[in-house]
Amino acid sequence: MSIPLRNIKYIPPQEILYYRIFISILMVWTTILLFRRNALKKDLDYFNTLNSAAKRKLILLTILSSVLITGNWFTYIFAVNSVSLKAAAFAYMVCPLVTALCGFIILKEALTKTKTVAIVVAFISVGLLATGSFYEVIWAVIIASFCALYVIVLKVIQNIDKFNFLGVQLILSGLIMLPMYFIKSEAFPTDMFFWNHIFLIAIVFTIIPLFLNAYALLGMSSSALGILIYLNPIVAFAVAFFYFKEKIDSHQLFAYLLLLLSIIIFNAELLKSVVYKKR
Repeated sequence: MSIPLRNIKYIPPQEILYYRIFISILMVWTTILLFRRNALKKDLDYFNTLNSAAKRKLILLTILSSVLITGNWFTYIFAVNSVSLKAAAFAYMVCPLVTALCGFIILKEALTKTKTVAIVVAFISVGLLATGSFYEVIWAVIIASFCALYVIVLKVIQNIDKFNFLGVQLILSGLIMLPMYFIKSEAFPTDMFFWNHIFLIAIVFTIIPLFLNAYALLGMSSSALGILIYLNPIVAFAVAFFYFKEKIDSHQLFAYLLLLLSIIIFNAELLKSVVYKKR
């Protein structure tokens, strides 16, 4: 996604986010109304069976999730175009570890000793990076925190079709951005180069990944999926270094390798289960 974002770097990040959300709403709800009306009816029937307290909780969690995913999208776009791609990639290496920590603090999920060690090593890595580029680390932690809290909220929400839920989230995200769009937005873009990239970002890098993420576990074990998630930052780092030629010094390299070690430690049990299952 960093490549099309960099191609339209001349557009302010909030403008990219406006049209990313608006086009995503159009595409998702066209799909729901044409092909998924039964699933939508089922979700509406389920919502109507809930008592007042459960309805209120679901509505508040849905609004919160929309705020968090909108914040994640904006900070990621800003980081890619105005900070560095390394900061954006680093955020998604830290994100699963921050998610585990939030799960422990907020949801009272158990943390094994191995995972605790991994989180400590990860924070040492973040501390080392902060001494080199505090600005980049702050943005990486902000992006990761939005994403981690979003995942925590999704864990709480149950029995709702994920694609329909995405459609509602996008509408709420659009409503959040709408006042900003009317108050402070540039002239309506007519550049086809921009619109081609917005449709690419909306379809290929927003709707499809979120859809696949929701349904991946239907045909893939959770352990394999957990490990594959880390391909995201690895690809992002490769694009940063080899395509955009971003520089990395020995201090940063050591910190990134330390973070990679923490990821291996954190996923040691998952790696073992996948290897033994293959055998």
